Amino acid sequence: MILPLLPDAVLDEFLADDVALLDLTTHVLAIGAKAGRMHFSARNAMTVACVEEAAHIITRAGGIVDLQTRSGDALAKGASILDATGSAQALLRAWKVAQNLVEVASGIATATRAIVDAARAVKPSLGVVCTRKNAPGTKLMSLKAILAGGATPHRLGLSETILIFAEHRSFLEATQPKETIALVRQAVAEKKIVVEVGSVDEALLWAAAGADVIQTEKFSAQDVATLCRTLGQFPSKPHVAVAGGVNTGNAGDYAAAGADILVTSAPYWAKPCDVAVRLVAVS
Repeated sequence: MILPLLPDAVLDEFLADDVALLDLTTHVLAIGAKAGRMHFSARNAMTVACVEEAAHIITRAGGIVDLQTRSGDALAKGASILDATGSAQALLRAWKVAQNLVEVASGIATATRAIVDAARAVKPSLGVVCTRKNAPGTKLMSLKAILAGGATPHRLGLSETILIFAEHRSFLEATQPKETIALVRQAVAEKKIVVEVGSVDEALLWAAAGADVIQTEKFSAQDVATLCRTLGQFPSKPHVAVAGGVNTGNAGDYAAAGADILVTSAPYWAKPCDVAVRLVAVS
């Protein structure tokens, strides 16, 4: 699997944020010209992410990298991630920026993989998608990390998809589901129409109106099962996307209830993985 790369301009910003002018410690110790070697490894099992970007950061700082894994790989405890050689100045400059990036991205990827595995152990065809509720400024990294974990983006921004929330409907003079669906379908005939609902009755109303996807907000697994059974009687059954509180602990329950898609933000707030770094001088 080949995943997208973060642009070099973004990686340069990461470096500049940490080393805006110079590495003062390395400078005053007068060790910058000495040769060194740096090794990254997994302290615990993880799904690794953004290792290509870590390699680019080290390279752009002046090091030479031997990349030993790639984003999306499942690593055992102690597995090698990368080796790098170069001057102490280059390696020390890139060290923490590259390490932090891999740790945070791998935390997201590992959490994503856990949800995907839990859901597909029950229903292999289930789609797992991640929302746009990542921390501001982290969208590119978060996107690569969830892809590495086996999920896909729910929507990357407001320009892509039609998702009608109750907040949108509150601005309509009269919420007539059939008329609303007809209006949207006429305007963007090539788009799927997703409607988020807060109850089973509301879901059935919008399903009958012709919504392509019913997105349930904070439904219990039991309510999802009730909805899916009822929608099974419809001539044209919309997909059911479960959103709100989806995590590793309940993904299998929602899959068993009949959901077609799980929508989650949980991986974005996962604990970073622990990457061990060994940096030594070489003669």
